[in-house]
Amino acid sequence: LFKIMKVVILAGGLGTRLIEETKLVPKPMIRIGDMPILWHIMKYFSHFGHKEFIICLGYKGDVIRDFFINSLRFNGDIEIDLKENKINIVKKNIDDWQIKLINTGLSSNTAGRIKKIEKYIINDQNFLFTYGDGLINSDINKSIKFHKKHKKIATVTAVRPMKRFGVMNISKTKVTAFNEKPVDEGGWINGGYFVLSTKILKYIQSPNSVLEKDILPKLAKSNQLRAFHHNGFWHPLDTLRDKINLEKFWNLKNTPWKVW
Repeated sequence: LFKIMKVVILAGGLGTRLIEETKLVPKPMIRIGDMPILWHIMKYFSHFGHKEFIICLGYKGDVIRDFFINSLRFNGDIEIDLKENKINIVKKNIDDWQIKLINTGLSSNTAGRIKKIEKYIINDQNFLFTYGDGLINSDINKSIKFHKKHKKIATVTAVRPMKRFGVMNISKTKVTAFNEKPVDEGGWINGGYFVLSTKILKYIQSPNSVLEKDILPKLAKSNQLRAFHHNGFWHPLDTLRDKINLEKFWNLKNTPWKVW
């Protein structure tokens, strides 16, 4: 049995590489299909039983607030009585999530945002953490089991990125195969999904602290960081090309990250 953990999601960055979309909405609200990527991430966690979310807002946080405040109206069937000036929700098609939407500032960095929600997690031993811009199909509860076994401060999900360009297999001058999207068999990278001990809060000294540059290297140096290897699907949302790719995946019958 797994202890249910709180899920902290960063949703405050500017998303400058997706300016076509982020002029209007924050990056986590970019839609894959007809729902924001943030919703897809939350569906993933809740599938494994983790349904209490702390969402760290910043840039265009009001768009995220509006989405959740109005989610009943957006996702349910409604009946409007103009004469009586009444709105009834006839059918609630809604997830059983508990959500805290916390303003963590426009200019805070990644670790700084975690520090700003400290009071909501300080009494927990561990918590789950991710960014609002990547999709995965790993079993998060296996990561938790691994994390509890090694008893270190942080577990990062290590993934192999897809190569940006197709690869040709060539024998002399003859092209023998053309692989459009091979997985990079090189090094492992940070997949953005973490299990963290609340002890990490002691390492974060400033709202300008960057998790990837300031905190994770310190943890690695002090033997407090472990990698959970995931060989399956992982895909970021960094560019318009990524959005188009994710849309293609979503339209497949077996969407890789749709574990629910």
